[in-house]
Amino acid sequence: MKALIFERFGGPEVLRYVDILDPILESGTVLIKMKAIGLNFADIYRRRGDYHLAGKAPYILGYEGAGVVEQIAADVDTIKVGDRVAFTDVPYANAELVTASVDHIIPLPEDITFEQSSSLLLQGLTAHYLVNDSYSVRRGDDILIHAAAGGVGQLLTQMCKMKGARVIGLTSSIAKQEAARKAGADEVLLYDSDWVNEVAQWSKGNKGVNAAYDSVGSTLLDSFTATRIKGTVVFYGMAGGNPPHIDPRMLMDTSKTLTGGDLWNHLVTRNDRIERAENLFEAIRQGFLQIEQPKRFSLQEGAEAHRLLESRTSTGKILLIP
Repeated sequence: MKALIFERFGGPEVLRYVDILDPILESGTVLIKMKAIGLNFADIYRRRGDYHLAGKAPYILGYEGAGVVEQIAADVDTIKVGDRVAFTDVPYANAELVTASVDHIIPLPEDITFEQSSSLLLQGLTAHYLVNDSYSVRRGDDILIHAAAGGVGQLLTQMCKMKGARVIGLTSSIAKQEAARKAGADEVLLYDSDWVNEVAQWSKGNKGVNAAYDSVGSTLLDSFTATRIKGTVVFYGMAGGNPPHIDPRMLMDTSKTLTGGDLWNHLVTRNDRIERAENLFEAIRQGFLQIEQPKRFSLQEGAEAHRLLESRTSTGKILLIP
């Protein structure tokens, strides 16, 4: 089969499209012929060597995708050949064929396309736990969303609006500002503005937002300043660098809450994956969630796709098509 591999850490130029051996079907697994693969910043970090990779080179990136089951192990009875399936946490997805544990498989309904699921699941499941578990968004809340034009940011915005909240977003450019507004944000500010004060002035009573979703990291203290007394800051990413240390006395004095978020603490069982994914699929059916048209690259063009994502000039999802 063909796969996108790399043998040393570095820039997009280390990626190569080559022939390798087909994966081996093991007990409790299925073999999937991939139709669409989601590209995520975690792939960038692994390619650079920022994230630890187990095993030895050559490495294959990718954890998110969708396709059709081609083979099943003898002990698999919940999935059959020909089933349409998707996943968010199966390694070595940047290939024509992928083996996946049954526990990690999400059935893909006929009315959801391979490209929709690969554009939605990882970021959508992240947004889902953020608005339901990390901080339970309520009708009437004022919510601040960092990187509001990104994949998670756009979905977070839509889910907060579904719950009856007002949303103010932050982006780095005019073009991204428009993308965030299109996703439903009530107001969108630029990072190079005096956004901390502007967020407070925008909020009800000029008291600050009820909750801030911070995926930038280096902005964490500013997020707290923009949040009202008894408000919550949800820290779930470090796209802008490591966060500063937070003085617990500040939390005590302001009655504010700092909470963290990691998807894999919320997707523990197959039922977790399926139930949350079905919530997302139903939101698409009902028209509550709109997914920006993804940018498509062939798997062979993986290096170019990495360059685009790494440039941070794109909005929405980037897909690799085998």
